[in-house]
Amino acid sequence: MPPGFQETFCSLAVIFLLFFSTGTESVAELQSRFDRETDSVRKVKILERLGDAQFEEARRAGKEGDNNTTGFTLEKYRDNVRVALQALKKQHPDAERHSNGYRQLEMHLRNGIREVEDTMLAAPAPYKPPLQIVRQDLIAMDEELIKLLFPRRPADHHPPTPPPEKQP
Repeated sequence: MPPGFQETFCSLAVIFLLFFSTGTESVAELQSRFDRETDSVRKVKILERLGDAQFEEARRAGKEGDNNTTGFTLEKYRDNVRVALQALKKQHPDAERHSNGYRQLEMHLRNGIREVEDTMLAAPAPYKPPLQIVRQDLIAMDEELIKLLFPRRPADHHPPTPPPEKQP
C-alpha cells in the first residue's frame, strides 16, 4: 500500500459514516426537533421529513398487523400538521405574500391524505372510523390552506336554478 493510503481511507470512511448517519434520523429525533423549532417555515421543512418517517412507520406497523400503532402514528401526523399550520398563521398571517411554508405544507398534506386513504383500505373495520376522522381533519386543513393561499379565488357560485314552469 502507498504511504498514507490507510489514513486517507479511514478518513473517508469516517466522513462517509457521518454523512449518511445524519440522514437517517428516527421518528423520535425528528419529532423532538419539530417540537423545539420556533420558526414556522423551518418547522414545516422538518415536518416533511418527520411525516415521511411517520408514514414509513405506519406502513411497517400495518404490515406487522399493529393497527393501534398505525392509527396513533397517523393521528400524531395530523396533530403535527395542525401545529405547523397554526405556527405559520401566527408568524406569517398573509399567506399570499409569504407563501413558501404554506405551499410546502399543502403539498405534503396532500401526500398525507393519500397515505391515510391507503391505510384505510388495508385496515380492519374497527380501525377505520378513527382513520376517517384523521382523513377528514387533514382534508379540512388542506381546504383551509388553499383558502389562505388563494383568498381572492372566485367563489363556487352556481347560478340559481329557475323554478319549474307551471303546466296549464
